[in-house]
Amino acid sequence: MGLFDSPEMPMGLGMALIRNPEALRKYSSLSPDQKRALIDRTHLISSKQDMEVFVDSIVGGNQFQ
Repeated sequence: MGLFDSPEMPMGLGMALIRNPEALRKYSSLSPDQKRALIDRTHLISSKQDMEVFVDSIVGGNQFQ
């Protein structure tokens, strides 16, 4: 399954993940439930800058441990 195979993938999240290969690798390793939780959290993000900060935080991974 590719990054954009899910109709729920917000375009801003996908674009931010593409710009951050390490975050993309982390996102790809998440379970479907973890991906859904992460996507749900992006619905409150309203700017490109905030999305990039959010995606950068994926690298730490502590929100999914």
